[in-house]
Order: sequence, then structure tokens, then C-alpha cells
Amino acid sequence: MQNSEEFQELRKSYRGFTFPVSVAFFVWYIFYVVVATFFPQTMAQPFLGMNVGIWLGIAQFITTFIITYVYVKYANKNIEPRAAHIREVMEG
Repeated sequence: MQNSEEFQELRKSYRGFTFPVSVAFFVWYIFYVVVATFFPQTMAQPFLGMNVGIWLGIAQFITTFIITYVYVKYANKNIEPRAAHIREVMEG
């Protein structure tokens, strides 16, 4: 199964989405940690009733939910149907 062309295409599709998104989110998270560590005065700046650090922390959660939503939509459209087809073919 792992050597089949369909499975390889499925893996390529999965990796083509998850790796770039994971790297982008990791960079975003590291940015947050670096700014909090080396520029605490920036994080302490007031902005719209709260400080910048709180807003960036909230943005981390929002980003997580958005990524999850987008991945579920992507997987339901591009991954799951192909995986089900491969499973059906393999199980006979």
C-alpha cells in the first residue's frame, strides 16, 4: 500500500498542507516568545485597554482555532475521500 501511487499522492497532499502551516505557526509562536523574552517593555505597552502581550496571546489562540478549522475543511475535501478510497481498494 505504501508504495502505491495513490498513497504517495495522498501523503504529498497531506504534507503539502501540514508542513508549511506548521512551520508558519512555529515561527509565529517563536516570535511571540522572543518578543516576550527580549522586549518585555513592548509587550507591556497598552493597546485597546490591554497590553500588547495579552493581545498577542489571544492572537495565538485565535490562530490555533483558525488553523484547525482550515485543516478540517482541507482534510474533509482532499484527504479523507482519498484515504477512504485507498482503504476500500485495499480491503477489497
